Formats: sequence, C-alpha cells, structure tokens
Amino acid sequence: MTISRYLRDPAKVSAVIQKKIEIAVDELGYIPNRAPELLSNAKSHAIGILVPSLTNQVFAEVIRGIESVTEAAGYQTMLAHYGYSAELEEERIQFLLSYHIDGLILSESNHTPRTLKMIQTAGIPVIEMMDVVTPAIEQSVGMDNFEASYQMVSKMINKGYKNIVYLGARLDVRTQLRQKGYQKAMQEKALQSRSVMTEAPSSFSLGAQLLQQTLKRYPDTNGLFCTNDDLAIGAIHECQRQGIKIPQQIAIAGFHGHDIGQSMVPKLATVVTPREKIGRVSAEQLVARLNGQAIEKQVIDLGFNIICGDSI
Repeated sequence: MTISRYLRDPAKVSAVIQKKIEIAVDELGYIPNRAPELLSNAKSHAIGILVPSLTNQVFAEVIRGIESVTEAAGYQTMLAHYGYSAELEEERIQFLLSYHIDGLILSESNHTPRTLKMIQTAGIPVIEMMDVVTPAIEQSVGMDNFEASYQMVSKMINKGYKNIVYLGARLDVRTQLRQKGYQKAMQEKALQSRSVMTEAPSSFSLGAQLLQQTLKRYPDTNGLFCTNDDLAIGAIHECQRQGIKIPQQIAIAGFHGHDIGQSMVPKLATVVTPREKIGRVSAEQLVARLNGQAIEKQVIDLGFNIICGDSI
C-alpha cells in the first residue's frame, strides 16, 4: 500500500521511504502498470495530438511548442498522424480516446460525423489548430489562411504580375482556403484565376513538377503563389535549371516562412506563420481548461507576417 501511494504521489510518503522506494524502482527497472487507473476512469495525464504528418517541418515546430507547455504541466503527449485523411483521423482519435486521454489537440477542422460524435461522448477539452476561419468544435488557435493568401497575391499584383498561377498540394482545408484567398485577389483586379493542383504530398521535387506542368498549360505565366514553401523552393530550383530569371520573368511566393527559404538566393517571398506559438498557445489553453478554467476566447487568431524577399 505504501509503494502504491508513492507511485501515485511521492509526497504521500515520508522522505526516507521515498528514497528507499526510488532506489528499489531504479534497481528493478520497474515500469508502472497504468491499466487499472485507465479502467477506473482516472486521469491519464496524457494529451492526444493529431497531426497530418510527422515529417512536415510545420508540424514539427507546432509539436515543439505544445510540448514546451505540456511537459512543464506534468502531461505526457500521445502523437498520431492521419495523412490528411478524415477517415484515418477518425481511427486515430478512436485509438487515443481508448486510453482515456484528458484532452485532444487537432490539426484539422474537417471531421467525419463519427469523429464528432466520439469527441462529444468523451466529453474532454478539444482544441483545433492552424485555422481560425472554419467553425470550431470548441476552440481554435491559428491564423487566417484566406486573408494571408489574399494579401500576398495582392502584393504580387501590385508589383505588376498579372498572370499568376496558384500551386496546391494535398488539397486539405487550408490549401483550399489559400486558393480562395488567391482567387479573391485576382477577381478584384479582373484577372483570370488559374490553379494547378495535386493530392500528392508536398516536396521540392513536386514543386519542380508543378512548375513544368504550369508552363505547358499556361505559357504566359509570370507569377506563382504556392500553398507552402516546399513547392515554392522546388519551383525556384526548376526555374534556375531552365534559365528562367526570378523575379524578372516569373515571381514566386510561398507560405509558412521556413528558414531554408530565407537562406537561399533569391530570398523567398512568403507568408510567415507562427507555428511554434500556435502549438504553445493551444497547449496553454487546453491545460487551463483541464484546470477548470472556462473558454474565454473561442477563436484565437495569432496573425501572420508577409516577407517580400527577392523572389517577387
């Protein structure tokens, strides 16, 4: 019973006993069995995090922001990825909920009806990150993808680029919001909207391929607005390979503001998003709610910055 009390909360036994049990635990390599706690509906002190990709730099920075808060608050994180699939997200959420996690942080705002029902049944706090336009289940933290795209494309148009093409990948909700922002900027100036899209995952090589497709389909293209920096950087490298001058012949802008884009020549024009801050604020909000605080702001817009660089 004494050991059980120690494992639940070391402060419940004397300092002398704490030391003895700590030595024994180390010597035995003891691993506590959490199953009884979970079956009794006790708190798991774990937070589930759903991201579309574990290799995407955007979400690596988001996770770093989350864990800077959860670790200090005494919560473990359980990560799962869903490959931009709402059906796979549903499976992953069911798996996480089976471990009686205390809260959920999601990276998507488009969910299946069954996912929404499971979250409602679980009755745990939920935060949705990266998008503040789509209505949230409970609370959202992120930036306005539509407005960011609109502002970037407007800058390109004001610099004299009229035949701008939007390059998109994965076709998730955020990609579609950025496309709509692009379309609004083009329509305001009575310019033709043109998009080259694919469901394939983003990469530098995909950016090169999409540039090639664009030039075949729209040979008069003099601007590219890309859904992320990966596609933009790949397009720049392909332009350099073909001897196309940037920005004199084609202006290129990306989205997210990765370090590599700010270290290359020409320096990439991009929308800088606060990825790590989004993770940190999301975790802070979730932990606060786990501590009994009510939601003060349903939508937390952390904004964005635009860097014109040397590529537009």
